[in-house]
Amino acid sequence: MTKNNLQAAQDATPVASPKTVPITVAYGDGIGPEIMEATLLVLKEAGADIAVETIEVGERIYNQGASSGILPSAWESLRRNKVLLKSPITTPQGKGYKSLNVTMRKALGLYANIRPTQSYHPFVKTAHPKMNMVIVRENEEDLYAGIEYHQSHDVYESVKLITRSGSERIIRYAFEYAVANGRKKMTCMSKDNIMKISDGMFHNTFDAIGKEYPQIEQEHYIIDIGAARIAAKPEIFDVIVTENLYGDIISDIAAEVSGSVGLAGSSNIGEDFAMFEAIHGSAPDIAGKNIANPSGILQSAVMMLIHIGQPTVAASIQNAWLKTLEDGIHTGDIYRKESSREKVGTKEFAKAVVKNLGKKPTTFPAVDYQKSEKGKTAAKTVLAAATAKKELNGVDMYVCWTGDVNELGTKVKALAEGELILKTLSNKGLKAWPDMDTSGMHLTDQFRCRFRVPNGKTTTHAAITALLDRAQKAGLDFTKAENLYFFDGIPGYTLSQGQ
Repeated sequence: MTKNNLQAAQDATPVASPKTVPITVAYGDGIGPEIMEATLLVLKEAGADIAVETIEVGERIYNQGASSGILPSAWESLRRNKVLLKSPITTPQGKGYKSLNVTMRKALGLYANIRPTQSYHPFVKTAHPKMNMVIVRENEEDLYAGIEYHQSHDVYESVKLITRSGSERIIRYAFEYAVANGRKKMTCMSKDNIMKISDGMFHNTFDAIGKEYPQIEQEHYIIDIGAARIAAKPEIFDVIVTENLYGDIISDIAAEVSGSVGLAGSSNIGEDFAMFEAIHGSAPDIAGKNIANPSGILQSAVMMLIHIGQPTVAASIQNAWLKTLEDGIHTGDIYRKESSREKVGTKEFAKAVVKNLGKKPTTFPAVDYQKSEKGKTAAKTVLAAATAKKELNGVDMYVCWTGDVNELGTKVKALAEGELILKTLSNKGLKAWPDMDTSGMHLTDQFRCRFRVPNGKTTTHAAITALLDRAQKAGLDFTKAENLYFFDGIPGYTLSQGQ
């Protein structure tokens, strides 16, 4: 949207009544401005009692030198209004640009991403007419923490951070969402057969919290088979709760098999703030052509209206939208001769929804959000007191090395003093020394050197820093050190043969 259009939108903002809810609106990039204009038209005609404050974020702000695509004045609006309705944006390609969405989620504490996805058969083509699921995705942790390192010539690392407090918060939110919305089954998805500590904790937390909700059927899937089942049999799922990366992937799978990514909206909920957006991208190739489907951002706006306590308006819009689909008035992405009556553009679709306000669908069940809770958020969370006994048991020292493995083993073994002794060298998680034939292994140039004291004993930080000092004096290029802890006698690190 141009600067003049942005100013016009701000000038057109109505004077707020005592009940008017101020919201921040970002028109975005690509098709963003036209689908947002269509959505705001529907909101206005439906009687949404909102005061729109417009901000500019995205590509033009990136190109002005803001690495996250947002200016301080926009942050002020967000923190003042606490609700954002956002169209998709374009992040320029290249190094140095940060994801605006990830930045907002972290800065505003938007820990829960909710993506409802359902079939609109027979009016939108799909192989899964009974599909109706909600994916609740943790939004702040996991690989999306963005902590990465280039550690050697050959090794690159992305750190997966997952917390017990964050897992408890998102899992409890998912169960509360299921109860509030009359859902019957909860599915947890993780990869705890491989990541036994991080994903294992997430699965165990799900099982523990699930005991508080016996009325909800509960199950767990390994993420790979879970994703496959979403693609093949989505109708077997109701509510899914999962971690950040997994949720990002399966949300798009679910939207695609439902018939159109362009129909899916989402909400990002925190303790104090909320953001509502479509899940599709900015589609610059079709921008300005009046052919984009505004349904994704319109669905997000419906979720926003429920959140700010205007369920009657939300229901009116949703029923009108469903009636428009039933009438066969479709944008090009879902148009089919056999089930559509008229192919329309972005503006025309919005006008058709407006025309149907006050009407209800006849094929789809009409919605009624009167009983929905305003602004569903979880209670404020406080980090639980540390009660487990934490004991330092050793250290993993990572060393860059391109020579003979046995030579490295000899050099590193000589560093040991006292009870802190070298147990193994490993390469990409596989034991490489001692007593290993590595001729068939594809070794990289970084080795993990595991030093431990005997079980039941502890070491000190001073002993570990002294070890690293000896490594430096021996000319070894160590890239990092990870302390090894026991918690109530249980190893807080992965174990393999000889370790």
